[in-house]
Order: sequence, then C-alpha cells, then structure tokens
Amino acid sequence: MSMRIVFMGTPEFAVASLDVLVKNNYNVVGVVTVPDKPAGRGQQMQQSAIKNYAVEHNLKLLQPEKLKDQNFIAELKSLNADVQFVVAFRMLPEIVWDMPKMGTYNLHASLLPKYRGAAPINWAIINGEKESGVTTFKLKHQIDTGNILFQEKVNISNTTTAGELHDSLMRVGADLILKTAKEINESFITGKELDFLPQDDSLACHAPKIFKEDCAIDWTKPGKEINNLIRGLSPYPAAFTQLQNGDDQLQSIKIFNSKFELFTPNHPNGLLLTDNKTYLKVFCEDGLIEITEIQLQGKKKIGIREFLRGFKIKEKAMFI
Repeated sequence: MSMRIVFMGTPEFAVASLDVLVKNNYNVVGVVTVPDKPAGRGQQMQQSAIKNYAVEHNLKLLQPEKLKDQNFIAELKSLNADVQFVVAFRMLPEIVWDMPKMGTYNLHASLLPKYRGAAPINWAIINGEKESGVTTFKLKHQIDTGNILFQEKVNISNTTTAGELHDSLMRVGADLILKTAKEINESFITGKELDFLPQDDSLACHAPKIFKEDCAIDWTKPGKEINNLIRGLSPYPAAFTQLQNGDDQLQSIKIFNSKFELFTPNHPNGLLLTDNKTYLKVFCEDGLIEITEIQLQGKKKIGIREFLRGFKIKEKAMFI
C-alpha cells in the first residue's frame, strides 16, 4: 500500500522538496498553498511557486484563505493523508497538523534548536555563524520545537550571502525531505518506530521576522558586523543607508555586496573614500567597508564601477 502524502508550501524554496517527492514516485495526493494575490505595480494576480508546480504536474491543489475554514478542513480530511510535509508555509492549527496518523513533518532552514522562527537564513549570517543547515522534525504545539528526525549541515564562508545560503539549503533540504519520506514510509509499511531526538531548549535561539529597522546600517559598529548585516540581507530585503552627498538632499541607498578591511581609521564613521572611478569605501569603527554592489532608490542594482560612471561622489560625502 502506498503512503498518501499532502504537501504544504509556498515559495521557490519549497518547490525543490515537492519535486523530489514527485520524481521519486511518492503518492502526493494533495498540495496546499496560499491563495493567489495581487502583486507589483499593475497589481496583477500572482500565483505561488508551489501552485505553478502543482498545476504543471496535475496535482490536486487547495488554496484556503483560512486554515481553520470548515470547507478546507473537510476537503483536507477527504484526502486521507497518512503524512503531511510542510516546507516554508504558514503556522498550522492543531486540527491540521494533527490530522494524519503518521503526523506532520516540517523542513526548517536551520540546525534546530538554533534559529527557530521566520528568518533563520538571514540571522545565521547576520550573527556571523560558520555553519547552518536543515532539519526535519515532527510538528507539535510550540513553533519549531518538535522532535528532530534528521539534520544536515552546510558551511557558511566569509562571503556567503543569504541568497547563496538559501539556494544551498534548498538543495540539501530537498535531499533531506526525500530521506525523511523514505524513513517514514518504512515505518508506515513495517510499523517500525521512528528514532527521534528531542530538542534541547537551553540551546535555542530565535530568528524573528526581519523588519525595516533591522536593515539600517549603523556605521559606528565594527566592520565585521556591518559586513555580516549586508551579506545576511542580500539580495532581500537588503541593507540600506542614507547618502549625504554634499548639500544635496539625502538619498536612500541599498547595499548588496561588500568587503571589510581591518585597520585603525582616523576619519569619521560613515565618511566615503572613492576615486569616483573604480572603488567606493566607507569608514567604520575599525576599518573600511568596500562596497561592490549598490542600488539608488528607484534605480536598478549595479556594480560599483557602473554606479560611479553615472554618479559623482562629492568631497566629504557620508553615509548616515
């Protein structure tokens, strides 16, 4: 008898996990994702990446507005799932996650219990971690606290951005979902108990949602911290600062890539250093931040040489 699976997810990160289940011939009887919503300047209706995949592969699709809606609960129950997999979706009510007899399993983009919460990829880099990873665990009441089934580590280098870590964890996470599905399927067929590892709450740290104020650069901080913030918010939502270019009006700047040079500076924090051709550097507490990719408000993201060809940095210009 084939184990019946319901998959829940929304963004591109979740597509790799759904795809690996489909390609390995698991019986995905339903896919749950968010409703279509207007987006962009034209406010045209936009489908989630998971919906696009489900439609393309003729999978049964559910798009509830509310996860406690009685019609949705009845339709979900009618799918008679043995197990549910959740990847980058919404917080589930107990009536949903407790429905399958084998339980509901979440793929989380951190090495739990570290970085519980909405933005584990960003905060791992912002906090200067040297490794991250993915975890599959069985859902229970408190968010991201369930017993762990499997984990896989991924190294973080001094230049890794949030976007690059996202893509690495997406690939490794898909493999871990497949490993998890195989283990649960064996338990489903043979009745063998799954081997769980309880989370140690004393080791927990949190990764809350990123807000605009989290993205503002403080040039009085050490350069390593600033560089980590830039990497941890690149490409989205992006670290930002305000440019005071002579007597001109303040301009908002997003910074996507940078390097840090350690030395003892003798200039004010935020002061810009440039030849207006090839480089743009910023004085901070303990050195210089060299900016390599930048975006003026309302303009496209570009490399620093292209930026300087079209924008003149004046004497004593500063980031504030």
